[in-house]
Amino acid sequence: DRQREREKDRQTDRERQTEERNREGKQAGPMALSVAAGSPVQAEVVQFKVPSGNNKTLFVCNIPPKLSEAAVYSCIFNTFSEHGLVYFLRVSRNAAVAQPGYYAVVKYYSALSASRAQTATNEQRLFQEIPLKVRMCTKQRFSREFQDHQLSLNSSKCQELANYYLGFNGWSSHIIGLQKISGTDGCEENAQEMEQSERKSIKYICVMEIKFKNYDMCCRGIGVSEVLETQDDTDPLNYALLLGRTQKSAMQKALSDAFQKVVLVVLGNGKVSVQWSSEQDEVDHFTEEELQTQLQVNNISWSQFEHEGQEEILSDLSFNADSMGGIGT
Repeated sequence: DRQREREKDRQTDRERQTEERNREGKQAGPMALSVAAGSPVQAEVVQFKVPSGNNKTLFVCNIPPKLSEAAVYSCIFNTFSEHGLVYFLRVSRNAAVAQPGYYAVVKYYSALSASRAQTATNEQRLFQEIPLKVRMCTKQRFSREFQDHQLSLNSSKCQELANYYLGFNGWSSHIIGLQKISGTDGCEENAQEMEQSERKSIKYICVMEIKFKNYDMCCRGIGVSEVLETQDDTDPLNYALLLGRTQKSAMQKALSDAFQKVVLVVLGNGKVSVQWSSEQDEVDHFTEEELQTQLQVNNISWSQFEHEGQEEILSDLSFNADSMGGIGT
């Protein structure tokens, strides 16, 4: 209970700080990024994508085995969350050849947050008797696919990121259209294949709009979800549940797609600005009435929007062997 209360207090403090930043930047908008000449201010672009780069991942070790793995996870999360929004945290036991204990991998959305966390926690006795050792990742190996295309965050991660930097009241979303569409998408198929496809699959398209009230900006996203029917889905209740899941999936994908149109510019002093990314498309230029018409006539190729809000499969991490000397001593 005390832990939940502390987390609630930290969330309240973050919301208050966010509201103060938003009030400061409301009138200036993008100009809130300007600073006095000669005053160096760090700035970073945070995208609504799976964070990449060695400078956002920390390796934490020298954790003794006195606590349970769950307790270590809680302590690490609470400690490192104070320095920025954590994207991923994993706690593992040391290898059998090493001394008993744990190590952790902490990944942030922001390189500035990772740097602050390392400075504040390295060689400190935070929740244990011996100092933690915290090092920045020096090398990450990614698959070629991940290198060529940075994965989009799923809708829940996008909301978490927006809430942290903009506040719960800093943005809003609403559905422009949600409609069942043909699963053939204009492909050349014979009548029998078309009939079989329509009978065995359910496909929904959703158009979602996000507004950032402090920046007079809005962006739109499209999501398509398709599921195959099974024999169990002939039951009316099961069929209704399947429709609901398909609609929800389309809405989640549309929300994730909309967030890809913008980026967050975060300054070292805590100020945040919303800017356009390079992923705008024709959907952002239609009026709501025009979009409704496009939905009715299926006049847009929806296949390009059949993507999942995706998450990274943890890559292999390696660290400078010299800098990690003395671990466990």
